Amino acid sequence: MTGDDGHDGAAYLAGSPVRVEILRALRCEPRRPADLTTAIDATRTTVQRILAGFRERDWVVKREAAYHVTPTGRRVHDAYEELLDEVERAERFGQFAADLERVGADVPPKALDTGDLTVAPDRNPLAAVDRITELLREGRGSEIRAVSPVVIQQFNDAATEALDAGAEITLVVDRDVVETSIDSFESATNRALDDDAATVYVSSSRIEYGLFRYDGLTCVTAYDRRNNPRCVLESQDQAVSEWADDRFDSFLNDARPLSTVLEDA
Repeated sequence: MTGDDGHDGAAYLAGSPVRVEILRALRCEPRRPADLTTAIDATRTTVQRILAGFRERDWVVKREAAYHVTPTGRRVHDAYEELLDEVERAERFGQFAADLERVGADVPPKALDTGDLTVAPDRNPLAAVDRITELLREGRGSEIRAVSPVVIQQFNDAATEALDAGAEITLVVDRDVVETSIDSFESATNRALDDDAATVYVSSSRIEYGLFRYDGLTCVTAYDRRNNPRCVLESQDQAVSEWADDRFDSFLNDARPLSTVLEDA
């Protein structure tokens, strides 16, 4: 056996794609070296050297001219495959997770297991906005609870359609959003004040990410440093829904009705 803490073995396996392919092949079924040479497209010398390394680590044994993976070899293989899946997930969700961690959102890790992610790449910077708009429109007839750090015409239009179709909306925004709404979106502001189905609260703290909930759906939006929507996560996981409800209540507890804020102003 080699290594003293598992690092050497992990580095050995990760150090060559051919080693991974051979262990993966043996995980499926026992193989002779000649079979591995053909299947992996590696030289016989390379295959024999890798098999020797596996035997040294007790990941495989030779029986009746074929190499069989051991129970420990299976576990090493399966753990490595899980690591590859986790790294791939980190690459996909990295921007979303980093943007939310930067603002202290504390999104549960479970969200990365169960959620569908829409990312706005440079070639399509409105992808997240379009997806949020679509989902808001689908909330017709539902009770929508939302938090938003921005006001965007597409969001206003989608909210108006949802209200017209029987939705009830409770929205928490911050003072920057209120000022922008008064200056640029007067009709939407008036609708929020006059429509009993629309209730808007103003948080005393700055809001730096978005979320909304209706029925079993939770959506979380990560914004970049310029306050542009960059990633939107959709999840129906209960742990994510409970987190979103808790965060919404936290924002709501630190907020005042829009009508009161405007009267004081």
